[in-house]
Amino acid sequence: MEYLLMISVLVSFLLAVILIPKWISVCKKVGLLWEDMNKFGHPKTVASSGGIVVVMSFIFGVLAYVALKTFVFGGTVRALEIFALLSMVLILGIAGLVDDLFGWHHGGLSMKARLLLAFAASVPLVVINAGVHSMNVPFFGVINFGIWFPLVIIPLAVAGVSTTYNFLAGFGGLEAGQGILILGFLSFVAYVSGSPWLAVVGLCMVGALVGFYLFNRAPAKVFPGDSITYSIGALIAGMAILGNFEKIALIVFIPYFIEMFLKLRGGLKKHSFGVPDKRGNLKMPYDKIYGLEHLAIKILGPGATERKVTYLIHAFQILFILVAFLML
Repeated sequence: MEYLLMISVLVSFLLAVILIPKWISVCKKVGLLWEDMNKFGHPKTVASSGGIVVVMSFIFGVLAYVALKTFVFGGTVRALEIFALLSMVLILGIAGLVDDLFGWHHGGLSMKARLLLAFAASVPLVVINAGVHSMNVPFFGVINFGIWFPLVIIPLAVAGVSTTYNFLAGFGGLEAGQGILILGFLSFVAYVSGSPWLAVVGLCMVGALVGFYLFNRAPAKVFPGDSITYSIGALIAGMAILGNFEKIALIVFIPYFIEMFLKLRGGLKKHSFGVPDKRGNLKMPYDKIYGLEHLAIKILGPGATERKVTYLIHAFQILFILVAFLML
């Protein structure tokens, strides 16, 4: 029966594939276009904020799962947890869209505003008292956080992961590809851990991201914007909490901790883009490395391209997924 419920993943994928071209067309008509910073001359030709379409495709895919489970198969659903996740993702998806459309003239929303919105988005998980309050902390053993888990740990996790996921971005297919890899693996973890419903929810986002990736990979026709980065980050945190596999998620997220360290090294003021030449190759934008994107350009050397940088970062991510897999 659970396999038939994978129809909901197909719903998410098809919605993204159908709606993204329409979004691109609308963006071109109304002038919602962004510069492609990794192309020579920075042409302003790429549709913006396509991530909101991914968010809506994901939500309708999950609703299809709930409908199938309820009306077709006559089973019960984890409605409280599912709608808490959907609410959180929707709040951050809308916040990301506002950041994209109204905040970019002033450099986007401030870090303080982003964190406040992320804390607000965690409220649905807080009010349902999500997750298991006891955690096995290295060097300290099992600690029961009690009421501090929903009041402190959950908001910090959602705000931290959704904000940090936004750091590793700016290359065609990077954000979507990373989301496919991470959420695909966490969905597998959820399934083998006895939470098939959570696996289907995660795979609905994967389905929407795959549909989006077809138009977002370099050379991109549409950019994701903050809607997708905030939402993916929040879903990663939410799945780890509800599935009780926080340690696995932390291992998978190590590339983002490295990215955060490198960005902080530059005072959060250094951009991620390369310096493109007429042949489409990328050069280092700075003398020092302020992100994994810069490290990838450095490693690839004169032959660095947008796609190669993205693929190398994906390969780096897969290494940590394999480490996490071995720890299951």
